[in-house]
Amino acid sequence: MTGLLTDFPYPFKEDVYRYSNNSIPLETSNSIEITQGYKADIQLKRRLLTHSRERCYQSLPHTLAGQWEIVELVIEHLTVHYPEYFTVNKNGSSWTFANRILGEEQSFIFGDESTLPCEPLEFIGKHVQEDVIYMKQRDGDLFLDAGQLCFPANWSLAFDLGMSFKEIHSPIPGFKEEGLDDRILRFLLKLESGSPWWRKNWSLMAGNRMDTSLETFDVWGQERKKVTKENAGKLVHLRVEVQKLFRLPRTMGILFTIHTHLLPLEELCSKPEWLFQFYEILRGLPPHITEYKGLSLFKDQVIEYLQDRIGERNWQ
Repeated sequence: MTGLLTDFPYPFKEDVYRYSNNSIPLETSNSIEITQGYKADIQLKRRLLTHSRERCYQSLPHTLAGQWEIVELVIEHLTVHYPEYFTVNKNGSSWTFANRILGEEQSFIFGDESTLPCEPLEFIGKHVQEDVIYMKQRDGDLFLDAGQLCFPANWSLAFDLGMSFKEIHSPIPGFKEEGLDDRILRFLLKLESGSPWWRKNWSLMAGNRMDTSLETFDVWGQERKKVTKENAGKLVHLRVEVQKLFRLPRTMGILFTIHTHLLPLEELCSKPEWLFQFYEILRGLPPHITEYKGLSLFKDQVIEYLQDRIGERNWQ
């Protein structure tokens, strides 16, 4: 099995896809994960934050306490789960954080943003592969009030900043009509500190671009028109987001981390059980979900490609 397959969080358990709140308790309290693509992901993140900062980082002024709480939580997870790569030395409020993978060290006064080169959420986000979102809870609702989002799946942080949970998710077909908006919001509001949850979300991408923001759709959206049965194996990628939810005990906000993984279809097809299952899922995908996930232009070509790979397996 290749390294890509070993690290890839294959998202399906059944042969039929249904949109639902498929969150489950997270057994290991860890908001982040270091994979073999760490350096490449961090380099890309930092380039995007340098050249496209407005669409990759946004925050509202009242979020600094929550940002510091996220820094504390993420540094704890990094140093506990990856002590060979990350360390922190604390002398009261004077902290020194070291990233041995990148050969970097940063000293700062915890709680004093003037001692960091950027806001706390942006700082810690530059050391993890995950996008990091801060949802602030108030008035019985959740609001997207800060985030570092370098690898969005066709949405805009700048547009969604300050929106409520229901407003952000209103484009999802059936989300309100089937009552998912109320059920998932109630679930999120009941999240308890020390009891994190996680889920996987998937889509198909034409190309291997991590940054698929709404603002850059004119660039990456054109790739959908180029998919053929012949090139689908290399051009089309299964994109999976590992999403984790942590209640912050002091500010009572929620840390939402998103780790994006891409797998070319030709790699997926090398594992027979994935090939057969994904073929059935894609073939039975309802039209409204096909449209929402942006597959309308190339779904048929991908199905034909998968059929050919199945035919080759059966012939063998």
